Amino acid sequence: MTQEEALKILKSGHNVYLTGAAGSGKTYLLSKYIQYLKARGVNVGVTASTGIAATHMEGITIHSWAGIGILNRATDKEILEMVSNKRVARRIQKTQTLIIDEVSMLDAERIDLIEKVTRLTRQSWEPFGRLQVVLCGDLFQLPPVARADEPLPKLVYKSAAWQNMNLKICYLHEQYRQGDKELLRILNAIREAKVDDTVVNRLRECRNTAFAPSPSSRFVRLYSHNPDVDGENQLELKKLEEKEYEYIMEVNGIPALAAALKMGCLAPEKLVLKKGAAVMFVKNNFEKGYVNGSLGTVSSFNEAGIPVITLLNGNEISAEPATWSVEESGKTLAQVKQVPLRLAWAITVHKSQGMTLDAVQVDLSKSFVRGMGYVALSRVRSLEGLRVLGFNAMALKVDEETQEFDQELKKLSEEALHEFKTPSKPLIKEEDITAGYCVEKTREIQPYSHKKWTGDEESSLISGFRDGQSINQLAERLGRKAGEIRSRLRRLGLAEKRVD
Repeated sequence: MTQEEALKILKSGHNVYLTGAAGSGKTYLLSKYIQYLKARGVNVGVTASTGIAATHMEGITIHSWAGIGILNRATDKEILEMVSNKRVARRIQKTQTLIIDEVSMLDAERIDLIEKVTRLTRQSWEPFGRLQVVLCGDLFQLPPVARADEPLPKLVYKSAAWQNMNLKICYLHEQYRQGDKELLRILNAIREAKVDDTVVNRLRECRNTAFAPSPSSRFVRLYSHNPDVDGENQLELKKLEEKEYEYIMEVNGIPALAAALKMGCLAPEKLVLKKGAAVMFVKNNFEKGYVNGSLGTVSSFNEAGIPVITLLNGNEISAEPATWSVEESGKTLAQVKQVPLRLAWAITVHKSQGMTLDAVQVDLSKSFVRGMGYVALSRVRSLEGLRVLGFNAMALKVDEETQEFDQELKKLSEEALHEFKTPSKPLIKEEDITAGYCVEKTREIQPYSHKKWTGDEESSLISGFRDGQSINQLAERLGRKAGEIRSRLRRLGLAEKRVD
């Protein structure tokens, strides 16, 4: 499916799972859709499974949005406490479309908890309380983090929420990062669990990759663990016998949101730079000529003390302070401001997810989770920008069930595309972005939709149900949607007695 085709399905108001290989433009398309919604006054909940991913989207973590904190399961009492949080409840009730990025790192239990909190807060039995929900991610990338004392968490697609959402699958097939066919073959071999001696031997040859002469010889080292990264960056910085320039992050807004924003921001709270330091931009700014992951070197500091960065392509950019913010209904709730850079002699594979890097040296010999090798190798555009010092067996593995499920996703994406191109009788036209939650439009076809139930209507519903009428028959007779019929039957305690 192309980005244009996927955007049309998103605009139709369906719940969607947007996926595709690394570099297929998922985040770009998601940003485009968010802009489309905001331009039309639609309240969008922009979230992601991690603070870093949320910051890239100028949103918050899905945990903060739903008010669940670090919990992945909760008692009824704890859920009632979450629902009674007025600030969180107001946010959930105002939201019309919920975006959740990087869902590969969101486990099944947690999304089920989020779905339940959302449904109870919005007082609806429909999945996520009738929100349009857009999930985005690639199941072959980094999975949910497992705690040492707990079993491996189930992936998001094994959740009850996933099963009940009637998701339209949009599987992007175009490639915008890698133009190197040989690298694409390697990445596809990993995704399809078809790694053979040819792939292994080619990656071993990458140990001796000689990066092009300066300035393109600048590369970033990827490690699996934070201590390796922190140690190398500080060691390299100390080697530079130059004046230090220090930049402290400015933080404003609601304390809890500001703290989460600060934690998720790739720009450090305290940034120390010197002339000659290897750096990386951690924000997109297409007008100024840099993106998240652009590598360069500090070449000088201007009169205002702003660092001037020479990129690998030779262009010079003044790295003026940038802002990251959390917005809700057009209002800024929290904001941080910092020079959009971090030291980049080394970073972790986890932090690199979502980035496009010009040149990478990676050591995957300590890989400890499936997907880590795929994420690292897919950061670069070609094998000319990849040096692999080593890798273990885990680095090239993917989850077998996920690999099988991925084939099903491709088929479902084709079905969604065919269905959308030849719709039978759509309830609401595609151009109505509020299709999934537009009461007025729905009532044009079903005049009683969303209205309160009268005693006579409930009596008619109960008698018809007991007489054996189907959900669709009841919906047609009462002028309601099938989902409303099911929801009312649940409220009346009848839903579990028969399944249509």
